[in-house]
Amino acid sequence: MWDVDRTLLNAGGVAQLAYAPAFTAVTGVTWREMAYPAGRTDWDIAVETFAMHGIDDCEPHLEAFFTLFAAEFAARRELLVRHGHVLPGVREVLAALGTRPHVVQTLVTGNIRPVAVDKLAAFDLAELVDFDIGGYGTDDIVRATLVRRSLERAAAKHGRAFDPSEVIVVGDTAHDVNAALANGVTAVAVATGRTSAEALAAAGAHVVLDDLSDVDAVVTLLAG
Repeated sequence: MWDVDRTLLNAGGVAQLAYAPAFTAVTGVTWREMAYPAGRTDWDIAVETFAMHGIDDCEPHLEAFFTLFAAEFAARRELLVRHGHVLPGVREVLAALGTRPHVVQTLVTGNIRPVAVDKLAAFDLAELVDFDIGGYGTDDIVRATLVRRSLERAAAKHGRAFDPSEVIVVGDTAHDVNAALANGVTAVAVATGRTSAEALAAAGAHVVLDDLSDVDAVVTLLAG
């Protein structure tokens, strides 16, 4: 279960650019700022962002907002490709794991699904993961629930429940680590975001990596 932002890629701030016009179009409120996003679900970010603009009940707006946000993000694909980039070792690791018949790769990300798909597709990574069994930012405010939703979807698709020992969450924040631990699965943290390796270890990550650039070692760690 891969996180996306600052684990697989850096989106170059394009999401924030898409957020503002979508927010104003739905609410009629002049845009000021976005809540701090790292490691959080889009639902959680939206609740705080709307409150920061004086809207305490965002529920009536969310469906329309997320639809417009996805459209605004898709319209900025050229900017994403120009300003974003895949992080070291990611392409090679995903490709190598894709050749292992016992490995299934998906996403557990705070992004809403259309944005997650667009981010990976922009960098030719989309064919390497199964989006249908992922956990996404509209599944719940709490990130741990996204892992559970992904486990449920994987079990339904593959016809069996997955033992926690078979499941690995890879992410760059303490939120990713906590979500893995709450579901009893392995937490592998990468210090490629804004959280230090020391903080990730303190959060309880089973393994902390500087990045994914040592492809052979990472593939061995994740696939056995």
